[in-house]
Amino acid sequence: MSDDQKYHVYDDIVEHDNPLPTWWLWTFFLTIIFSFIYFIHYSLGTDSPTLNDELKIAMAELEKSKSAAVASAPMETEDSLKEIFDKPEMLTVGAAQFSAKCAACHGAEMQGLIGPDLTDKFWIHGKGTRLDLLKVIREGVPEKGMPPWGPVMKRDEIYAVASFILSKKGSHPAGSKGPQGDAVEDYK
Repeated sequence: MSDDQKYHVYDDIVEHDNPLPTWWLWTFFLTIIFSFIYFIHYSLGTDSPTLNDELKIAMAELEKSKSAAVASAPMETEDSLKEIFDKPEMLTVGAAQFSAKCAACHGAEMQGLIGPDLTDKFWIHGKGTRLDLLKVIREGVPEKGMPPWGPVMKRDEIYAVASFILSKKGSHPAGSKGPQGDAVEDYK
């Protein structure tokens, strides 16, 4: 093998010593130079926002849009909810949603399985008002295993489920779970 040959032989494998293309080397060197400039600009420069600053700006915009959404939503009161809950189509939608999402824990007849009986006058969370019921459905009770349904269900579906639950108050289905929570006399 002569000295001017540009390859090596090792274990009968010929290894050539081919240089990289010039365009590839220039691209590689330019990316290294760019990375140094980028690092200096964003890490040491004072005129550009840091990632924490950008996060604060994004969170402020999120809070602003959230407060605007809350402000534009209609105010819920017991009277306004009573009008919505009294619509006949609410019970049909509510029954379907309850069967799909709630019956596994509260029972098909709301008699209570893992979750409490929803047909009696005892309430664990709140005083049995429409607003209390909506709050529990929307926010859930994570410490007891009930997921928050607010992010999953539409507002009308939540209203329908609450309407369906209130329509079954006092029905006392067979196999009801024992009373849980505080007794509320005027619960409807």
